[in-house]
Amino acid sequence: MTTSPLFTPLAIGSMTLKNRFVRSATWEGLAGDDGSVTERLCGLIDNVAAGELGMIISGHAFVSREGQAGPWQLGIYDDRLAAGLTELATRMKRHGSAAVAQLAHAGGQAAQMLTGTQPVGPSPMTGRSGAAAREMTVAEITQTVEAFARAATRARTAGFDAVQLHGAHGFLLSQFLSPHFNRRTDGYGGDVAGRARFLLETVAAVRAAVGPGYPILAKINADDFLDDGFNVDHMIETCRMLQDASLDAVELSGGTVADESRYSSVRTGEPARPEEEVYYRKAAERFKKEVGLPLILVGGIRSFDVAERIITDGLADAVAVSRPLIVEPGLVARWKSGDHGPSTCLSCNQCFEPGMMGEGIRCVLE
Repeated sequence: MTTSPLFTPLAIGSMTLKNRFVRSATWEGLAGDDGSVTERLCGLIDNVAAGELGMIISGHAFVSREGQAGPWQLGIYDDRLAAGLTELATRMKRHGSAAVAQLAHAGGQAAQMLTGTQPVGPSPMTGRSGAAAREMTVAEITQTVEAFARAATRARTAGFDAVQLHGAHGFLLSQFLSPHFNRRTDGYGGDVAGRARFLLETVAAVRAAVGPGYPILAKINADDFLDDGFNVDHMIETCRMLQDASLDAVELSGGTVADESRYSSVRTGEPARPEEEVYYRKAAERFKKEVGLPLILVGGIRSFDVAERIITDGLADAVAVSRPLIVEPGLVARWKSGDHGPSTCLSCNQCFEPGMMGEGIRCVLE
């Protein structure tokens, strides 16, 4: 049994994690057509929850119907989904993990063929589906802020220990943060403060809905890897504002789902050396020097020793993984037992292909 600092508790607001490992939000491709929780989704979560994780974050759950990103995506937009969400939170917490619901809206990347409505974003853009998104009105921004707040209330009522706002990867909140997507000339565009206004209003509305003691997290890009996109300087300034706005922790990621991004939000290619595993190392170093919030770091982490150094060196407060848990849901339990062999994940992204066929994500190389 290991005595690594990776297996020490971590407080995030009023929530205490039993260790420093987090299952980063992962689209499972197993929800119903309407976003409802299914037994197949619960079965996948059962396997993940048995793996000794400190925190499990759900797949991105769309807060309103026009914000759905893709097929068989989890939804949290309607009270009629409550029973399934309650069961999902229960399964997540069955072995002592904290359960977190990730709240999301795809914005200009929404799947028009599924939603039946034209996508919306901060400014006109073309999404992955080829559909042209139109600029959101201020009234629509307000409605969407309210949708996030209602979704957070559903999450709390369902038994989730916290919520995470998805402000990364080129979805709606990320689109507003990024000057590449956000070309507005009103109060929701322009400088960093203007572009962060939508996110900050969302944090405020969620806080009002869930109360002062309930943890609110956000997932933020370190860098969009887009020309004229959101970068590390913007991230630092935004996270300082989030700290002042009562946020409890940040998960740092990067890249977008946009075709022109130099790095995808799920980049391919196995790192050649362990020191190459941590994609956002330099951004994390700046964050820890300049922002006072707890930091969860995700991106390319595949080795126990690398994960341990992240904690011992103070680079982050927790380590998040996603694809390694697809191939081996019990990875953290194995590491805890003393078997510190690296994850076998090759970052090939073939695990998503069964998901797009309605079978749910799984490693096809096992």
